[in-house]
Amino acid sequence: MRRYAELHVHAEGTLEAEMAIAFAKRNKVELPFANEDELRARLQHESLQAYLDLYQTNASVLRTEEDFVELTNAYLAKAKAAGVAHAEISVDLQAHLARGVPAEAVLGGMKAAMSKSEQDFGISTGLILNFSQDMPVEQAEDAYSQAVAAGAELAAVGVCLSRADSVAAPFASLFGRARADGVHTVAHVGAEADNRVGWDCLHTLRVGRIGACQVQDRNLMYYLSDYSIPLTICPLANAALHNAEDTDYPLPKLLEEGVMVTINSESPAHFGGYLDANVAAVTEQFGLDDVQLDLLSRNSFLGSFLAEAQKRQLAGDLVPA
Repeated sequence: MRRYAELHVHAEGTLEAEMAIAFAKRNKVELPFANEDELRARLQHESLQAYLDLYQTNASVLRTEEDFVELTNAYLAKAKAAGVAHAEISVDLQAHLARGVPAEAVLGGMKAAMSKSEQDFGISTGLILNFSQDMPVEQAEDAYSQAVAAGAELAAVGVCLSRADSVAAPFASLFGRARADGVHTVAHVGAEADNRVGWDCLHTLRVGRIGACQVQDRNLMYYLSDYSIPLTICPLANAALHNAEDTDYPLPKLLEEGVMVTINSESPAHFGGYLDANVAAVTEQFGLDDVQLDLLSRNSFLGSFLAEAQKRQLAGDLVPA
């Protein structure tokens, strides 16, 4: 099995139905569905907003440090089976704080699991704070401050801009602060946004890695290639939310032009598969060969926020150049 780094996965999006129901009972959180089957029936998302609503509803069951330990370990176990050797996991600390969950519970639980990840699962890890476009940026700034005060080891901060009218400017100051602290910055341009939002993230937020549901602008493709900016693609999420076609993100062309494309699962509990299922989806969709799959594996490590020597060693050791 090829091994990969997973660079775009939301901890809350790995919350499987069984665990969501169990946590709800344990924490006495009332959900709008009675059991796992009713929850699974809602996973056929009719729109981006339906997905976001269910994502937040499910995340509301996460209340204690124990919850975040179990959630993170459950993802890491599935990631190991999917061929992941390094994972950079996003967490919506801002949203959990707004629900009254202490930063110590969120960050402490994830740290407890991630600190033993190499020992338990053979997976190195990094933590990304993800901010919401639908919440006040002041809350994002407070979440970042609380994470820093708690001594969290952050690989990056990120934002998902999912709508056509999304703008990056409100996050510019916060992202500049993070860069000054030595923290990387990332952004994801979601299902209803377009290439304009992608350019906005690159120029206004100066992100070092970007995700996109579509890369139809040839100038954007060449920009990513020329400046070696990694591009995270989440095929099953794109198919579910964007009805993505070959022309939305022409994967073979992107690889041919030297774009550092990586494959990721985003919210695997919502979209029907972890990293291996996403790789299988693009392999079938585009008819990828071994050379292209090897390149996707190498790209995933080179696009990570590991130390330069470490990621080049992983990329070289796992897939010959």
